Amino acid sequence: MDEHDVARGSGRPPEAVTPDAPPLRGTVLMNQHWRDLTFLHWAVDPRLVADRMPPGVRPDTLDGLTYVGLIPFRMVDASPFRLPGTPWLGTFLETNVRLYSVDDTGRRGIVFLSLDADRLAVVLGARAAFGVPYRWSRMRHRRDGDTHTYVSRLRWPGARGSSRIVVRAGARREPTELDHFLSARWGLHSSVLGRTLYVPNRHDPWPVHDAEVLALNDGLMDSVGLPGLASRPPDHVGFSPGVFTEFGLPVDARRPRRT
Repeated sequence: MDEHDVARGSGRPPEAVTPDAPPLRGTVLMNQHWRDLTFLHWAVDPRLVADRMPPGVRPDTLDGLTYVGLIPFRMVDASPFRLPGTPWLGTFLETNVRLYSVDDTGRRGIVFLSLDADRLAVVLGARAAFGVPYRWSRMRHRRDGDTHTYVSRLRWPGARGSSRIVVRAGARREPTELDHFLSARWGLHSSVLGRTLYVPNRHDPWPVHDAEVLALNDGLMDSVGLPGLASRPPDHVGFSPGVFTEFGLPVDARRPRRT
């Protein structure tokens, strides 16, 4: 399989990238706020991560490259359906390592290699319900003016790893083509019992700000089998104060989105 085969796959061409979410049809499964989020991304050859995709899903590419994301943020007031935020349990810190995907129907999404959170109940529930690789970590977020510090250390399960990220958020910017490619994602791909699912979501367009990396010492990408990326500066950096999002019910990833 050559690079062009990896990028194209055997399915329909990818849907257009748009910052406006399509309608979320049917039942709202959960709602949550994502706050104080930092985007750090490294460009990689899609062949490096092609084998990390669920069946029927391939790396999504821009100008022949795909991206590995390291994304720390605060989860606030997560709750099932459209209920108000769940006290204590619905607010926690999270850092995820993720890839960018497209399935054979052309639907773009995200594949999570890890999602680290400091609420054990959330970790256990999400792993059981959605087959996503949540891990329990000890985490801390501190804000000092425009400077944000995120600290994480894995507790369970599996490999040990830690991360310390310090960024200074700047002025809001007009989103670039790459900003849209990385942030305008309206669902995630996951494999559950051998079946590839797509979990749709919707939110307003991300308000993206410039950001400067002041410190980066990360072992989380190493812990999911992508060593060495953090030894070089990220190819994409951004910060966002956040968005409110809603998730719909999972669907078979082979089923095209209704228009």
